[in-house]
Amino acid sequence: MSRLDLKTQWSAIQKHFTRSFSSSFHVSIASINSEGLPVNTPVGSPFLNREHSGFYFEKYPATLPENAELNPDICILAVNSGTIFWLRLLFKNKFDLYPGVKLYGKLGRVCEPTEAESKRLNRRMRATRLLRGNRTLWGEMNAVREIDFQGAELIDLGDMTHHLELDHQT
Repeated sequence: MSRLDLKTQWSAIQKHFTRSFSSSFHVSIASINSEGLPVNTPVGSPFLNREHSGFYFEKYPATLPENAELNPDICILAVNSGTIFWLRLLFKNKFDLYPGVKLYGKLGRVCEPTEAESKRLNRRMRATRLLRGNRTLWGEMNAVREIDFQGAELIDLGDMTHHLELDHQT
């Protein structure tokens, strides 16, 4: 297990998160349900802030809000699933960048998005703003849930990742 220091590694974590989200347009958020079982929820609107926190727009996740009421602990898995990224790894027999990061945190309150949060969502969805599906999926996004992060760890794939250091990735 490769634990990360959020204070010194946050910028690198944010870069990885951006690359991972760009390759698959979602992250997986694991929570615990009322039966004590883990539940994964794909979320397409997560954002990381500057100070070890983040948020997502809570329009579609159905079980995540229910689980947060019982246990606010979550784990976000951000994996770079880009085809070129993985083909390069298979050809070179080693990763150039870490393939994934897990972020551990607690879900916070639900509130109306600030103007800045709404602008971040609109900027992310700008390329599809003229398409009908954009309005259907991302119109009326009027609730965000805060996330406070307490830890992070790298996805370790043995010899293929041991030579890497997260803080030197660009």
